[in-house]
Amino acid sequence: MQEIVVSTPLPFDPASAGAAPRLLVSVRDAEEALAVALAGADLVDAKDPERGALGALPVATVRSLVVRVGGRAVTSAVAGEPANGADLSPCVAAMAATGVDYVKVAVRAGFSDAALAEAAAAAPGRLIAVLFAEHPPAPDLVARLRGAGFVGAMIDTATKDGRRLPDLLSAAPLAAFTQACRDHGLVSGLAGSLALTDIEPLAALGAHYLGFRGGLCRGSDRTHGLDPARVAEAVETLRSCTRRNAA
Repeated sequence: MQEIVVSTPLPFDPASAGAAPRLLVSVRDAEEALAVALAGADLVDAKDPERGALGALPVATVRSLVVRVGGRAVTSAVAGEPANGADLSPCVAAMAATGVDYVKVAVRAGFSDAALAEAAAAAPGRLIAVLFAEHPPAPDLVARLRGAGFVGAMIDTATKDGRRLPDLLSAAPLAAFTQACRDHGLVSGLAGSLALTDIEPLAALGAHYLGFRGGLCRGSDRTHGLDPARVAEAVETLRSCTRRNAA
């Protein structure tokens, strides 16, 4: 099957500061994807919640998800958590061929610059690194990602044990991360078992996106279905942040 090549412009200037973050919602199938897009989510993120922090969905599922969203929102898909740098590029290439706008993949500080560059070349202008809060990024990692050709970076939690991102990292290192991303022209995101009450404090830290799954699910269980009322509340809370910043 011929690879689908996507060239999606960034919906904002990565170097900008002061704007409220947009809403990323992780979904597990095409129906969830359409529902959250219609509810106002800015970025629909394909991920298998049954397979850990960054479980990849089957390529066929992601393809159908992209078609179902139909351009109503930006799309991304998780490509997994490769154990070594040599596995980065194949994971990324497989997911990039689905037609998704952006690809997300777990990155470790020990991966070589060559491996990072090869991965970025597999999804030109579309690759986002996911770093884990349990292992805060090395000071030079954001610059290395930019040099390799990544378009963005996010911090998430690796272990879904009920601890939220703010339980693992305080505001200062999170703000430093988002600032480093802006300084190097990268999109930034913060995620990790976030609750609706985390939106207000995290919105002040300068990330372009806040990522949700469990906090918007029924019973706050990421393996359950998304709750439309919670998705709508998250959308409205972020829009309120945007209105206040614009006032």
